[in-house]
Amino acid sequence: MARCRSYLQGLALCVTVLLLVSGVVMIGVGFSTIDGNILVAELFDQLSSSDGLLVLQVFGPITVVLSVVGICAASLDLKPLLLVFSVLIFVEFVAVMVVASPLVQVQAQMDSEVDEVFLNVTPLHRAEPYIQSELKKLQASDSCCGLRRFEDWENQLPVSCLCNNAYESFFLSHSSQSSNSNSEGSCVSVDNVLTSAKPQVTDKLWVHTKPCGPILKSYLSFPIKLRIGIISAFATITMAAIALCLVLGLEAYWRTPPVETTVDDFNRVTYEPKPSLT
Repeated sequence: MARCRSYLQGLALCVTVLLLVSGVVMIGVGFSTIDGNILVAELFDQLSSSDGLLVLQVFGPITVVLSVVGICAASLDLKPLLLVFSVLIFVEFVAVMVVASPLVQVQAQMDSEVDEVFLNVTPLHRAEPYIQSELKKLQASDSCCGLRRFEDWENQLPVSCLCNNAYESFFLSHSSQSSNSNSEGSCVSVDNVLTSAKPQVTDKLWVHTKPCGPILKSYLSFPIKLRIGIISAFATITMAAIALCLVLGLEAYWRTPPVETTVDDFNRVTYEPKPSLT
């Protein structure tokens, strides 16, 4: 029994230390800027401004304070403090789940809201200059064109939408195999008059078919997914800490008291609890 109790005490101490680490992570993520993509910040400012940040910023310090209390209670085996810690951390757990529940709804509604944002900024050649500039950088770095498709630029396709010369030569040399797109489907041919880029020798130009919208969606959804993951980890650790601390705090009710046996003159065995030292 003593070995089992020491094992539970050590396990409770480890879990409360993990709870302390999760509180520190909540503080770090809550007060850091993880919406680093400029284009994402400009296009989706109303969607990614503060979703979940308040939960991390407020409950992070509370978690750190309560976990320190739990570490002291578990290491010193202070049963009243263990029970107080269990109650307080349970209250925080319920509050976090209530406050963070809108994050799941934001994640579910994000696709439709993002598609609406894409629709509002097209055609792209009429969008704000800084949006065009950042989108052109993304198109050049990730080999994509437009938000939903390359037609979002209408007849003003920028140079960043064009496949580079090496790929273009390959596509043109194999145009007999596919008149409109290459075998991998990464580029498609368009008439030269549909682009604002410098005129080429050929009558056809090759542009990227992959849209940039899914890339921007991944940039936008990453902060929300990260916050949901941190809160989920916090919830798992908290439930384990509550269970272990309650077991240790209520030890007097589940631990079998030591007994002593006595045999009378008639060989009858009597079991009586040993007197407590206190």
